[in-house]
Amino acid sequence: MKHTSDLHRFSTRTRVGMSAAVAALALLSFAGCKKTVDDATLNNNVKAALSGDSVIAQQPIQVATQAGVVTLTGNVTDETASSLAAQDTAKVDGVKEVVNNLTIAGLAVAPTITQPSAPAAPRLATKTERVAIQQHQPLPPPPAPTAAAPAPPAPIVHNITLASGTNLSIRITESLSSETTQPGTPFSGVVSRPIIRDGYVVIPAGASVQGTVTDAKDAGHFKGNSLLVLRLDSVRRHGERIPIQAEPYVLEGKGRGKNTAEKIGGGAAIGAVLGGIFGGGKGAAIGAGAGAGGGTILQGATRGQQVGISSESVIPFRLTNSITVQTTEQAADVDDENPGLQQR
Repeated sequence: MKHTSDLHRFSTRTRVGMSAAVAALALLSFAGCKKTVDDATLNNNVKAALSGDSVIAQQPIQVATQAGVVTLTGNVTDETASSLAAQDTAKVDGVKEVVNNLTIAGLAVAPTITQPSAPAAPRLATKTERVAIQQHQPLPPPPAPTAAAPAPPAPIVHNITLASGTNLSIRITESLSSETTQPGTPFSGVVSRPIIRDGYVVIPAGASVQGTVTDAKDAGHFKGNSLLVLRLDSVRRHGERIPIQAEPYVLEGKGRGKNTAEKIGGGAAIGAVLGGIFGGGKGAAIGAGAGAGGGTILQGATRGQQVGISSESVIPFRLTNSITVQTTEQAADVDDENPGLQQR
């Protein structure tokens, strides 16, 4: 009986050991059989991730995938949309690197490279990588890190104050008209030129802004005099909303037959509005076509003059309060020949 009991215990231990071995082999087999996602599937998965993010779902972003490296192109509205697109893409399973080659409100921005391990910390593309991106070639392998290389010093944060009276050039991204716009209507735009102080970028080109139409009068209902008054409310810098106060931008149409408009605040001709010329592209064409109006719309004298601002026009605002911003971006990171080309 004792011999039979020992034999039973041996048999039981043997079965348990074999089961454990089989389970271990199954796990190893599963790990070894995990396949790399092919480029076509990866491309579709990235598109699905971008369209699934409600914040950027409507942005015109194109996706191209080669050997697991995903390149994003297109023209997004602001830098927040650009950053979210790169972060969402880096989180997709199978993505090796993200090349963010998006433009921001028509402004060319230096491409960045994002690793899935740190989607919120992209690095600036090297000169060699930029050439490869422009020529639609595979990215060269990144330089191997040297074990003896010291850790880079932490960036120094500087508190920079923009004084009252600082000028902001804003490219309006929608059309406004005294004939159809109502008081209280919000409007949006982007900073067309970077604001640099003490060698640092305080507000980058492409930063989104929000404002409000505080007054609007149709020429046909106010004795032939039309009116548009714009107030700038805030600027968004790297995701941070900064409230601002600025002189209102005022357009008033003259009575029948005078066919002129003035900026009320300083009495200067509305030719000061440059119709997107600072930003180039579509805005420059609009500004050139508008003549002295520089993007301002003036309707026929026989109807009583309507005034308006066409989409892509660049208009000036002047701060009436000082604001302090924390920044680590040196002005050397901005292309001197093209201030809109900002490296981040």
